[in-house]
Amino acid sequence: MSHTDIDVVTHLLLAVYPAIALFVIEIVYRFTKFKEWIKYTMQGFASIAFAIAYLTLIDASGISLMLFILAPALFLQAKRAKDRA
Repeated sequence: MSHTDIDVVTHLLLAVYPAIALFVIEIVYRFTKFKEWIKYTMQGFASIAFAIAYLTLIDASGISLMLFILAPALFLQAKRAKDRA
C-alpha cells in the first residue's frame, strides 16, 4: 500500500518526464552544436526545475531528492567540460 496519493504508474511517469527533458536537451545540443558545458548547465537547470515542481506541486519527495542530487553532478560536469574547452 502506498504512503502517498501517487500510484505506481504515475510514479513511473514522473520519473520518465525529467529523463525525456534531458534527452531532448541532448538532441537539441547535437543538432545545434552548442558548447558542451552549456548542455550540461541546461540539463542541471532542468533537473532543478523538475525537482522544485515535484516538491511543491505534488508530494513526490523521493523523485525530487534524486533530481536535486543529479543537478550538482551535472554542474560539476559542466565545469569540467568548460575547463577542457
